Amino acid sequence: MNYFRYKQFNKDVITVAVGYYLRYALSYRDISEILRERGVNVHHSTVYRWVQEYAPILYQIWKKKHKKAYYKWRIDETY
Repeated sequence: MNYFRYKQFNKDVITVAVGYYLRYALSYRDISEILRERGVNVHHSTVYRWVQEYAPILYQIWKKKHKKAYYKWRIDETY
């Protein structure tokens, strides 16, 4: 599915902004300032809306990629 269809900004900009918020726990204004330094003028309320919309989606994608290698533990007695 294309979650980024009809958005004004590129999907890379959106994922970087949401990733900064989730990974480094920055404020929306800090992320807006970081993006502005890189030439992307984004208001902090836009970053807020991106986080609200895309954080659950990115979490589901991450969860699919990082599945557990095991489901149950079995312990046998050894003497």
